Amino acid sequence: MSVVTVGVHIVDVLARPVESIPEGQGTHLLEEMRVTAAGAAAGTAVALAKLGVPVASAGAAGDDELGDLLVMIMERHGVDVRGVVRKPGERTAASILPIRPDGGRPSFHVPGANLGLALADLDPGQITGARVLHLGGMDVTWGLHDPEFLALLESARRGGTLVTMDLLSSMPDLMPGAKAFLPHVDYFLPNEEQALMITGAADAEAAAADLLAAGPAGVLVTLGAEGSLVATASGTVRIPARDVPVVDTTGCGDAYCAGFAAGLLEGRDVAAAARLGTAVAARVAGGLGSDAGLDGHTIASVEGP
Repeated sequence: MSVVTVGVHIVDVLARPVESIPEGQGTHLLEEMRVTAAGAAAGTAVALAKLGVPVASAGAAGDDELGDLLVMIMERHGVDVRGVVRKPGERTAASILPIRPDGGRPSFHVPGANLGLALADLDPGQITGARVLHLGGMDVTWGLHDPEFLALLESARRGGTLVTMDLLSSMPDLMPGAKAFLPHVDYFLPNEEQALMITGAADAEAAAADLLAAGPAGVLVTLGAEGSLVATASGTVRIPARDVPVVDTTGCGDAYCAGFAAGLLEGRDVAAAARLGTAVAARVAGGLGSDAGLDGHTIASVEGP
């Protein structure tokens, strides 16, 4: 596969626009509801597949109905899901997301089987055979905080695999574990809150510099409506966000990672790949769910003029 994503797999149930939760057993009529395959690995994989990039995903789901639904959705969009293991007796991770009129997304979440993903669940050949390996949510996949998994990453990198990584949470207790991966990845893509939390820096530029010193070839800090900050040994550049009407911000970070990985596969430099990530994220922000707006679009049509 061109890309293999490893990590968090979640079923998202989204509804919009939600201005308040009804009291008692009241009902509010809404415009739209969707169920999507989401999470830092699954959501990125679906976005890549919709961009026409061959992609496989590896992670954990429960042996419940939500797990059946998750696998079906990913397969429907063209993701190779043979690496998604089903954990007997465990729940599939799921979120309920009532999307506010301004695109904000409070959530109700069940972590589920992601917490039990371990090295024994992965196919080493799939990892080392990827052109790009995306680690999605290493902060919460505690079973992969394993020296043998880090050794596998190094084996993949020696074979020419580019390793990218982003995170899922903004929980302070989980950040030290995530930082341990930095010497073993090529590109780290945290959001601003995560970058500041990991480093204790005062701003995104200082945080990116600190993270770059930990080992990656590049650090890309996503800044929401302000775009992203791209730091490499050659210097720092800001990539502006696209000015688009925002419906839902769910999955924009995953879409950015997908576009960035697709750009690397095309041989683009880091800044150009980040611009493609920005374009894919903008497309997703215009609809409901982590894969919104990508159906039937090639990379060229998503990127636009």
